[in-house]
Amino acid sequence: MNDLILTNITKTFPIRHGRDKQVVLDDISLRVRPGERWGIVGPNGAGKSTIIQIVSGSLTPDSGTVHRGMNVSWPIAFGGAFHSSLTGRDNARLIARVYGVDVDETVARVEDFAELGTYLDEPVKTYSSGMNSRLSFALSMAIDFDCFLVDEVISVGDIRFNRKCEEELRSRENKAMVLVSHHLDIIRNNCDHAAFLQHGKLHFFDSVDEAIRTYEQM
Repeated sequence: MNDLILTNITKTFPIRHGRDKQVVLDDISLRVRPGERWGIVGPNGAGKSTIIQIVSGSLTPDSGTVHRGMNVSWPIAFGGAFHSSLTGRDNARLIARVYGVDVDETVARVEDFAELGTYLDEPVKTYSSGMNSRLSFALSMAIDFDCFLVDEVISVGDIRFNRKCEEELRSRENKAMVLVSHHLDIIRNNCDHAAFLQHGKLHFFDSVDEAIRTYEQM
């Protein structure tokens, strides 16, 4: 089965200075088929990024299962997997080797897209958050993933670069995507399915517009 399937996922986090736990995801399920582009909307702190982290494998749920029947990206614009002491270029080389893709071609694509200039040859620990996000986005686009995980990526630079990111995502319309964003136009323009996350529950709708309207009216 080539689908990405989350089944009965629950995730809690401890509440500071106490034994109680906050339920962030409460028995949610989601199926993403090849080529489907899902947008998830919800208020701040609802758990949207938690879903992305669980799908990517960087966070383990308390209960439930994740079936990855397709090759899933790391969360785009998340640079937590970079080696901070290595340069951006060396990180690109390392990741290309890990994923078994052409090293020189990957580095060239990253250099062209990220627009980091000479900073590509500086240690990642010297990068600003925006530069880190540019490198992560460019690397994600350089690997041929079946499903892209997008967590608030379209805010990694100036307006021109943000538009460049949007255009790059739209050009991959044959790829699956799970996108979470506060920018509702990005959800509307890039997704063909949407869900609304609130109080730990994931609510599904017949259309993207209906999910967005529900979020706007809350």
